[in-house]
Amino acid sequence: MQRRQFITFVGGTVMAWPLSARAQQSAMPVVGLLHPGRPDSYTQPLAAFQKGLNELGFVDGQNLAIEYRWADTEYERFPSLAADLVRRQVNVVVVLASTPGTLAAKAATTTIPIVFGIGGDPVALGLVASMRRPGGNMTGVTLLNVAVLSKRLGLLHELVPTASPIALLVNPSNPMQTDAETRELQAAARALGLELHVLNASSDGEFEAVFTTLLERGAKALVVQSDGLFTSQRDRLVALAARYAVPAIYGRREIAEAGGLMSYANDFADSYRQAGICCGRILKGEKPADLPVIQPTKFEFVINLKTARTLGLTVPPGLLAIADEVIE
Repeated sequence: MQRRQFITFVGGTVMAWPLSARAQQSAMPVVGLLHPGRPDSYTQPLAAFQKGLNELGFVDGQNLAIEYRWADTEYERFPSLAADLVRRQVNVVVVLASTPGTLAAKAATTTIPIVFGIGGDPVALGLVASMRRPGGNMTGVTLLNVAVLSKRLGLLHELVPTASPIALLVNPSNPMQTDAETRELQAAARALGLELHVLNASSDGEFEAVFTTLLERGAKALVVQSDGLFTSQRDRLVALAARYAVPAIYGRREIAEAGGLMSYANDFADSYRQAGICCGRILKGEKPADLPVIQPTKFEFVINLKTARTLGLTVPPGLLAIADEVIE
């Protein structure tokens, strides 16, 4: 072989390898993940989602690529973020912890499979035809937050039985879920003989006004909706509850871990893992229309005793006995 031919051959081989590698990489399935929060607030749940994918043999960066789109609690960005994933022609769109995000994904595509993780009833929201046979291009996990919210009120009432009125904090940027949960909690409050005030916050900049209004209305305790805004801004929310000495129960264990008094919610990590499994099954060829919507089976009740002592509260033995975790 002549020297010039040899150089051409070697050069062609060197150039061909990265092209081949890129071709293999582009052949990997791509999952577009849409989330209402920001990355630093959801590391554990997202690890659980990836664990679910791993159980089906998919590993991010090896035989799968995940493209993240974060709304940073600005829910008006969902339509553009969902449209961007559709333009990217991802294999599956995954929307976690957001009804508005799921509705935006539904509006963006009727062909790309969508896996959702929402708090509301997907049938009532018009996302699926039925829980057992969703039909269409959507399936996923529902957390049934409406029923959980009523349980949250009951636990708070057991801790502070003389507290009335009680306030409910919701995010009006999530109207369909918020309306359903508000109606449910108003009924639960009436059954307990409690007066309930509904307070709104669609950004952390409104939290201070929420607590000012809460005190003006004489509310003695607070129930917080499960919403991505409140989880992402949990440190500020917990700090304000401590400053104003308001007993509060939250919708995520991370908030109790951050200093919140109590939390009661579905096991979000398990729900995210189930969403990962569902996504993996679709990547393996199953159709969303045939995959039943998964409902929660695990719930977590967490009490932060340190915070209770700071508020001057004595936690009844009955509550301690049923807690899944007690933070000393």
